[in-house]
Amino acid sequence: MNQKKPFEDTRLAQYVERRILELKPRKTQGEIAAQTGFINPNVITMIKQGKSKAALDRIPALARALECDPAFLMRLALEQAVGQTAAAAVIEIFGTPVTENERGWIDAIRTVSDNSDPRLTSRSQAAINAIFGR
Repeated sequence: MNQKKPFEDTRLAQYVERRILELKPRKTQGEIAAQTGFINPNVITMIKQGKSKAALDRIPALARALECDPAFLMRLALEQAVGQTAAAAVIEIFGTPVTENERGWIDAIRTVSDNSDPRLTSRSQAAINAIFGR
């Protein structure tokens, strides 16, 4: 009988598994575990297979080891830790964590607008849609 792992369908488990595969040519899973501060490399296996949650206090180190944005990984870990509904409530109160890439967009907008705090108009939304081919 194949027993379902409690966190196997979480976006975090799927993302960690994908990043480990992407990094495989450059670093081992054991190196990722060591860079995260795990003594036992099996902890990474348990996270990627959905057997165990990722501890929120380990997310910054795990993000560095996986070479990914810590805000993005924290969003996934928060969903895994408290569920999508509670994570959405936390984000509603504290705001969406902004990734490094998103900060680049914000900085560019502030620069070209001379820090005028421009509102998102239908014209600017159409320009953004065009950039992304939508």
